[in-house]
Amino acid sequence: MAEITRRIGLSLGADICWPACFEALMKRLDLRIPVGGDTVRFEVERVTIEPFDLRQPVKYDLVVDRLTHWFHTSREWIKKGILMNDLYVFNNPWSVQANEKHTTYCAMMALGMPIPETWMAPPKGYEPGNPDLKPTLNRYAKLFDIAKIGDKIGWPMFMKPYDGGGWRAVTKVDDAKAAYKAYEESDKAVMHLQAAVKGFDRFVRCIGFGPQTYCVSYDASAPLHDRYTMDRDFLRPGEEDHLRKITLTINSFFEWEFNSCESLHKDGVWYPIDFANPCPDSQVTSLHYHFPWLVKAYVRWSVFCAATKRPMRKNQEWAPFYEIAKLDLPFEEKLDRYAKIALTRYQADEFEEFCHKHLSHLDEQTWELFGTEEAKTAVRQKVAALFPAHEVEGFTELFWNRIQMWRMESHGAPRVAPPPSMPSTRELPQERD
Repeated sequence: MAEITRRIGLSLGADICWPACFEALMKRLDLRIPVGGDTVRFEVERVTIEPFDLRQPVKYDLVVDRLTHWFHTSREWIKKGILMNDLYVFNNPWSVQANEKHTTYCAMMALGMPIPETWMAPPKGYEPGNPDLKPTLNRYAKLFDIAKIGDKIGWPMFMKPYDGGGWRAVTKVDDAKAAYKAYEESDKAVMHLQAAVKGFDRFVRCIGFGPQTYCVSYDASAPLHDRYTMDRDFLRPGEEDHLRKITLTINSFFEWEFNSCESLHKDGVWYPIDFANPCPDSQVTSLHYHFPWLVKAYVRWSVFCAATKRPMRKNQEWAPFYEIAKLDLPFEEKLDRYAKIALTRYQADEFEEFCHKHLSHLDEQTWELFGTEEAKTAVRQKVAALFPAHEVEGFTELFWNRIQMWRMESHGAPRVAPPPSMPSTRELPQERD
């Protein structure tokens, strides 16, 4: 029997809080997992950014990637590691690079999901200097009236970049005048025009991490630190399972292991509206009460994939989903079949068995960690990176008290009134996450 070390690399950007808690939790767990006659241990290291030889070996077994979607050097290093060194990474970098919100809308429409009516409009402006631009537009660009598209879609509608970007340039457009203004301000961006789900009664964000899912009632009109609400019992019987299947289907279709899906509910129908969010928000400054669940999800999926040397799916395989889409079946039956593909691809049964056998103490260790000064320091450091200096202590206490509420409830204490929120002197910037 040999002792084998699996190395987990954290490829990070502005992340502060969750990596610190991840590292602390892994240290507390001090895992020694029997695999195939050997004992597997783990080392966690933060990945540096530096020049690299394309033939240089990668020392990690798994990389938790937080940069692929915007930092190209790290993305290309990760792609090289997958192709040449059998590196395991979530999410699939080729899929993140190639599939933006436009692609996801098209694909999920094809699978029968009730996506609101969506149009794409050519950009208002163009980069100068392309000699082919003027003849192309003169010959083929058809004049259009953005307001007439709004008349077809219905008012209000939303104008937003086709490739997304953390609520970047998302505008609710109520009438023709507002449409002209928003389009004028869109400049060189290619925009989607999407029908609003008028009169929706619930907004839910479902986070998916491998086969793990977690639903949160979401308030998009609130400041960023209050958008993830602490509401409970906001889903009726069967609805959480439905949203879980939607999220698993989307994630497995695009080979995204960590992604979130936003859906609106109206008249008995859940409308997915925003679900190309690979590498979603992981910060305590927005997740607060829900933050410990996310840290545990990071640990579970990272340890399972690294310990078992789970093979990475390098290619997207869409054919099985489209075969189901062709069947003459109600959508719910199709969704059941889509989700079965996802659960098989994520090895859901093996994952649950692994966690039960090797990570049964994770819940208690997490509970203990989030009562320590070490965890509170991670919260304070993240708050200090985002909030004005005079607000740091107040918001640190706000988020910390919400985490303590989670600790009490996870040990069976009855729910009490959540700590009151507080305003900030500025809106938090939406991070690239």
